[in-house]
Amino acid sequence: MTPDISRRTVLAGLAALGLELPLVAHAAEASAAASPLTFGPAAPFSFDGLVERARTMAAAPYAPTPVRDGAVLEKIDYEDHWKIRFRNDHTLTIAGGKAPIRFFHLGKFFKQPVGIHLVDAGESRSLLYRPDFFDIPKDSPARLLPGDIGFAGFRVMDPDAEPERDWVAFLGAAYFRSSGELDQYGLSARAVAINCAMPQPEEFPRFTDFFFAPSETGTLVVYCLMDGESITGALRMDMSRDKKVVMDISARFFARRAIARVGLAALTSMFWYSETDKEKAPDWRPEIHDADGLAIWTGAGERLWRPLNNPPRVMTSSFVDSDPRGFGLLQRDRNFDHYQDDGVFYDKRPSVWIEPRGGWGAGAVQLVEIPTDDEIHDNIVAYWVPAKPVEKGDALAIDYRLHWVAEEPFPPTAARVVATRTGMGGVPGQPRPKGVTKFAVDFEGGGIAALGQKDGVDASVSASSGTIINTYALPVVGTPRWRVIFDLKPEDAQPVDLRMYLRRGDQALSETWLFQFHPDPTDLPPSAAAKRRMG
Repeated sequence: MTPDISRRTVLAGLAALGLELPLVAHAAEASAAASPLTFGPAAPFSFDGLVERARTMAAAPYAPTPVRDGAVLEKIDYEDHWKIRFRNDHTLTIAGGKAPIRFFHLGKFFKQPVGIHLVDAGESRSLLYRPDFFDIPKDSPARLLPGDIGFAGFRVMDPDAEPERDWVAFLGAAYFRSSGELDQYGLSARAVAINCAMPQPEEFPRFTDFFFAPSETGTLVVYCLMDGESITGALRMDMSRDKKVVMDISARFFARRAIARVGLAALTSMFWYSETDKEKAPDWRPEIHDADGLAIWTGAGERLWRPLNNPPRVMTSSFVDSDPRGFGLLQRDRNFDHYQDDGVFYDKRPSVWIEPRGGWGAGAVQLVEIPTDDEIHDNIVAYWVPAKPVEKGDALAIDYRLHWVAEEPFPPTAARVVATRTGMGGVPGQPRPKGVTKFAVDFEGGGIAALGQKDGVDASVSASSGTIINTYALPVVGTPRWRVIFDLKPEDAQPVDLRMYLRRGDQALSETWLFQFHPDPTDLPPSAAAKRRMG
């Protein structure tokens, strides 16, 4: 049976992963040497060998991992899936006991098995699946599966946590997640994004095999083999956890055919609404999002902050750069009162910062924003696109560090944006002009708290179209913040790209705030609406 993979099915599974995962009572953890685990024969292993294996695969036609007993797996829905409990006495423990590894069962959203292998002394052995890895309810359709059906993925446990919990999970396509510094799952990372937001269907390459290796430093080393219609890959991930989680990633990819858009170091998140567009909020909670903005540190040293949107249609924004110093999807707002959700804790969702290792050359950070009407849909994607088109037979190499943190690992020294709000334009108490929107953007840090209204602080504001009206900057009384306020009068219903920063004379005092505003056609004056119809 050939799997049918789409954005909807992949993200439905990821939504399930984002919820609390069931655990059973703690049992004695086991190593490969003394446990119920059984392994296959040894085979030579090295990362160089895995890279060559991926290269060889790319030269052959794509042959997806077959789905066995698909009709049975289809019956293992969300409820049935999470009733299947992994038996803790079958835990695979490596890295000196610091990385107990447990496995996920196959089901409706995860039908293709992955290979699990243990590496030692230059050899790998496959972990052999048995049904007794799991406690399966007597009425579960999983009992109809063959005894060698295989695993869906894995997660890494925190052996010191009470109650016990996991801090890394690999499940579905080439996605992986960490709960980060605040122990709360949120956005996902992806090995690669293929043809995201393009006319042709998006592709979802998948990890087919994982190889776990011991490390002298106590970190967890995972080698991943990836396969897909247009691309193959081999990755090495060195994962460590103190308070924050850090992953050093070396990725090597090989193109089976020309690819219209390859997104490297990809991140996937969810943004429904925030304080910026509160009038659109259908839910009682004030804000719902995994991340509230895209931060970029350009190769030239400029710091950019782009608040996220839930747009009326799919939008792709490109930020052209060369050798970027970093970028990430961040949750800057950590105030529980702004979310009021004590179930999924959006205030604790991890920020993820990508730190390039070595020069990445010319390309662009791309941000894809997809309309959504619910928090269960991941609708935000960010990644790096090389400037050079990817042709059949091309090899790509990229190295970077992923930081799963509460705060940015390399915060800007200048003031940063802490809030973006919009509302009716014009002056309170006077007739409000139709189609005019007021922006209020707050900045904090970088020494601006010591500046007053007489210190010559103002804002530089520009728009790709329309007219900027009545701009002013002022300190916010009783806080260390400054606020920039201005009105925007769009000329038509097309998106408007805004750019703004605080300054004092020729000196920039803040990072650069970027925003894409989508005018509401129903708010436009008749002349602008007519222009839209003619366009």
